[in-house]
Amino acid sequence: MKFKLTAECKEFHGIKLFRIEALIDIPRWGVKAGDEGGWVEKEENLSQVYGDAWVSGDAWVYGNARVSGNARVSGNAQVSGNAQVSGDAQVSGYARVSGNAQVSGDAWVYGDAWVYGNAQVYGNARVSGDAQVYGDARVYGNARVYGDAQVYGDAQKTPIFITGLKYPITITDAHMRIGCEFHTLAEWAVFDDERIARMDGVASRHFWKAHRDTLLAIAKAEGRS
Repeated sequence: MKFKLTAECKEFHGIKLFRIEALIDIPRWGVKAGDEGGWVEKEENLSQVYGDAWVSGDAWVYGNARVSGNARVSGNAQVSGNAQVSGDAQVSGYARVSGNAQVSGDAWVYGDAWVYGNAQVYGNARVSGDAQVYGDARVYGNARVYGDAQVYGDAQKTPIFITGLKYPITITDAHMRIGCEFHTLAEWAVFDDERIARMDGVASRHFWKAHRDTLLAIAKAEGRS
């Protein structure tokens, strides 16, 4: 046995959460036997036997969610629904993982990020800031999703991030975000000068004229449509 539920509890929308206490040392996370951890609804939320999985700080894990392997949920993060956090993955800060979402491998979800639906984040991927990954999206490899980015739908490919220009750019399977403007690639391809100018005036029109063909060519070469 790795931990026990303590008598310290709190209720959230009718769900009772219990503070956990370590019964053994977990050197990977600097935990000593007797240390208090985060909050779970039931023992099944955190692997008791295998691996060094841990919930710490003021983090919550509840519903049918499960943390296993060597994963850690910390800070004020919340994992709920049928979500799974496994492998060496970490969820921290104020991040949320819910629904049927899975975070695994060496992935890290942090900040105010939210992964939900049937989304999967794995490999060495990072999702941070106010980013959202949802639907059937997959974020993996060395992908970085940050800021206000959204990856959703049936996204299967690693997002493409382009920085160093006037506006940051994110290209997903069928969409492109330039600055605050988020549209399908098909829509970007047919926007005229008037439509582009409504985004940010002359600046956006000059930007699109200079970079339109290159950005659409990158998307096409990478199999985005």
